[in-house]
Amino acid sequence: MIKSFHPPQRILMGPGPSDVSPRVLEAMARPTIGHLDPAFVEMMDELKVLLKAAFKTENELTMPVSAPGSAGMEACFVNLVEPGEKVIVCQNGVFGGRMKENVERFGGECVLVSDEWGTPVSVDKVKAAFEAHPDAKILAFVHAETSTGVRSDAQALCKLAQQYGALTIVDAVTSLGGTELEVDAWGIDAIYSGTQKCLSCPPGISPVSFGPKAVAKVQARESRVPSWFLDKKLVMGYWGGEGKRAYHHTAPVNSLYALHEALVMLQEEGLENAHKRHDHHHQALKAGLEAMGIQFLVEEAYRLPQLNTVIVPEGVDEAAVRSALLNNYGLEIGAGLGALAGKVWRIGLMGAACNRRNVTLCLSALESTLVQMGAAVNAGKALAAAEAFYQG
Repeated sequence: MIKSFHPPQRILMGPGPSDVSPRVLEAMARPTIGHLDPAFVEMMDELKVLLKAAFKTENELTMPVSAPGSAGMEACFVNLVEPGEKVIVCQNGVFGGRMKENVERFGGECVLVSDEWGTPVSVDKVKAAFEAHPDAKILAFVHAETSTGVRSDAQALCKLAQQYGALTIVDAVTSLGGTELEVDAWGIDAIYSGTQKCLSCPPGISPVSFGPKAVAKVQARESRVPSWFLDKKLVMGYWGGEGKRAYHHTAPVNSLYALHEALVMLQEEGLENAHKRHDHHHQALKAGLEAMGIQFLVEEAYRLPQLNTVIVPEGVDEAAVRSALLNNYGLEIGAGLGALAGKVWRIGLMGAACNRRNVTLCLSALESTLVQMGAAVNAGKALAAAEAFYQG
């Protein structure tokens, strides 16, 4: 007979999901009510206000999609890309490739701008793409590339798109709540994120925001949106306006409780303070890793503090290290994806997992494991370097 499932206790320091705050877990356990209940509708209004603050936007079409970040991505592309339209897609990692696939699946013509994995999107290459394709309608890029830990200059890229009269679609799955992100000030037209990274929620919800130009394009579409569930014209009957809602789908009620609580916590901490916290603990982790002799993939100026991608030392079985960390310490770090598979580890410092205890645990556990495996690392220096940073 199959019995109740009780997961092991883990410390999640991979690329996501991240550790979920006890407050968020408690919120999920509150009584389930109907998705059209007046009390739930009131909470929905609060959720929209909290999401606007997190995105730094006044966009009315700011809401959580009832599905993971990949559905948030699809919601942006399926609503904004029409058949035959040119879309410039920037790929410097795995998730730019998924943008490309979305464009092609919805009948768009993809103009690909490629950069080496671990480097930011080249503004100059994008400019050249616009010069060669002045009829491009959309520029799509990843702000924080989860597969490499690199941050691209969203502000410069959006400014360039505006100069050529194009809309922007931006992936902020790993950046929301962890690093600077300003939807209105930077002129981002459509953006999507996820709950399982720096917001410290369970996976399954995707915050999105559509600006006025994006909304106007959705309303002026000549072809019908080829997705019923993600059609923003339809779903806004449920999430739009204030007060009364029209039935669209049965929302994941308790998961939205969790997002509400996480955003309340972000509001309490303050967005800028959350960004500073992520950077502070990143600097301590960086000091320890470098003292150990571990090198970063991404140049310092472009690194994401919440996602540290480091190069596996020569001769080390990276999968064996991750397995040892999980089995011996209950600590999860991430493997490389795509072209970086087997070559890097991705160490997350996201949301509730971004704290001093986790930094010191990760450094001590990783050093001990590598020493036991005979890796050429500088033993006994990592924790001292991190503590020296903390004591500053």
